[in-house]
Amino acid sequence: MGEPVNRIEVDILGETYILKGDEAPEYMEMLAQFVNKKMRQVIALNPKLGASKAAVLAALNIADELMKMQKEYEHQLRGKHKK
Repeated sequence: MGEPVNRIEVDILGETYILKGDEAPEYMEMLAQFVNKKMRQVIALNPKLGASKAAVLAALNIADELMKMQKEYEHQLRGKHKK
C-alpha cells in the first residue's frame, strides 16, 4: 500500500489537524467540518465539557446516526427483495 496522495490541514474546535488520505481534499475537509459541527452541537448543550469528552459524545452521536441509517437501509433492502 502506497503513501496517501493528499494532505490537508483542518480546524476542529480551534485545533489544527493534518489529514492524509487518498480521498479528495474537498471530501476530507467536508468530513472535518461535519465532525466540528457535531462537536459544537454537543458543547452547545453542555458548555462546561472539555474537548475530549465532547469528542467522545460527538462520536457516539455519529455512531447512533450511522447505526440507524444502516438499519433503515437494510430494512429497505429486505422490502425490495420481498417484491
